[in-house]
Amino acid sequence: MGLTLEWSNEQDAMALEDGWIARLEQLLRLAGEAEGIEDGEVALTFVDDARIRELNREYRGIDRPTDVLSFAMQEGDEPDIVFDEWEDGETDPVSGMLGDIVISLERAKAQSEEYGHSLEREIGFLFVHGFLHLLGYDHQTAEEEAVMFARQEEILQRAGLTR
Repeated sequence: MGLTLEWSNEQDAMALEDGWIARLEQLLRLAGEAEGIEDGEVALTFVDDARIRELNREYRGIDRPTDVLSFAMQEGDEPDIVFDEWEDGETDPVSGMLGDIVISLERAKAQSEEYGHSLEREIGFLFVHGFLHLLGYDHQTAEEEAVMFARQEEILQRAGLTR
C-alpha cells in the first residue's frame, strides 16, 4: 500500500503552486522512512486563517489562528477504533489512517516572509511538523522540542528544503 496523501484545498486566499503536492508526497515518504512507517494515509487540508482559528478554538480552546493543526487517528500503539472487517467483507478504511493535518496557507505565507525563506519551505516544515505530531511527537518541554525539531530539520534537509 505505502504511504498516501489525500489533500483538499478549502481556502481561496491563494492558489496552490505547481509541484507543491508532489513535494509534500516526497516529504511524506522521507518522513515515513525516517520513522519506519511504511503504510498509512494522511489527509491534508489547506485552509485560511479564519477556518484554522475556528478549529483551534473548537479543539484546543485557543481563540486565535495557528499555522498547523494535527488530528491523530491512532494514539499510542493501538488505533482508537479497530474493525477488522465491515459486514460486507471490506477492510475498515479507518484502520490505515494516520490522521489529518490542517495548514493555514495565509499563516504559512506570513511566516515564510517573517523567517526569510520560501513559502514552499514553510509549507514543507508545517507538513512535516504535523506529520510528526500524528506519530506522537510533541514539544511541550525543551527536551521534546529539541528531539522533534531535529527530526524535522533532518527530513527537510534530505528533501533539499533548506532555510
